[in-house]
Amino acid sequence: MKILISNDDGIAANGIRVLTKALANDHDVYVIAPDRERSAAGHSLTLHTPLRVEELETISGAKRTWVTTGTPGDCVKIGINAILTQDEMPDMVISGINHGPNLGADILYSGTVSCAMEGAMLGIPSIAVSLASMQSDYDDFIYTGKFVNALLHKLKDFQFPAKTILNVNVPALEADDIAGIAITELGRKMFTDNYEKRVDPRGKVYYWMAGELISEPEGANTDIAAVRDNKISITPVTYEMTRKGIMSDLNSVLCQEDVCNWI
Repeated sequence: MKILISNDDGIAANGIRVLTKALANDHDVYVIAPDRERSAAGHSLTLHTPLRVEELETISGAKRTWVTTGTPGDCVKIGINAILTQDEMPDMVISGINHGPNLGADILYSGTVSCAMEGAMLGIPSIAVSLASMQSDYDDFIYTGKFVNALLHKLKDFQFPAKTILNVNVPALEADDIAGIAITELGRKMFTDNYEKRVDPRGKVYYWMAGELISEPEGANTDIAAVRDNKISITPVTYEMTRKGIMSDLNSVLCQEDVCNWI
């Protein structure tokens, strides 16, 4: 299988290096990543400045490696549309391994998840992978890398639905302490939206995000609850955001007798 790997932690991050090495023995791996950390970049693209791309010496067994000045979404978009040759076109896009969880509604801000979403938007099966830990040493990612490689073998006969990615979160535990795998739905936000008001040494006011962790109910089938229970969470996520169920109700209010020209 040909795999395009990218991330939002940047080309120098340990997570992308571990993932590349873990997959390179079984797959043809190509790496295109940002030149610096782009965490919480969301699904942004570079529009008003030149997007620079440089090919580097390959890392950790990759066939080829590039670095860009762009966002995670840029990396996948330019990779598929301009950088990779026809013979290098990926069968799969994998984003990660991210340093830190991407759970619940917080995925809306995630560069890791948006990177995979860009792959799905281009019609390629895509996976976002995160390690639910603030530790980022090389060895911290090794189990997750091995898990992703095993997951790809399990998914070889799985038909990815259009507009859909798999969002994977792995607890930061030893292999023997992982309690299993859970197919989950997205939870709520992980943190409350609290800001702490502070004053700097020059008397200027600034704000620091200081939200507190939100607890999921016991027995909830969510990604947040699964990771809390020491399970690997796999959540199918789609960017198809149309709320089709209320279209007829909205039409009946705004377009009575099929007429929508009241303005």
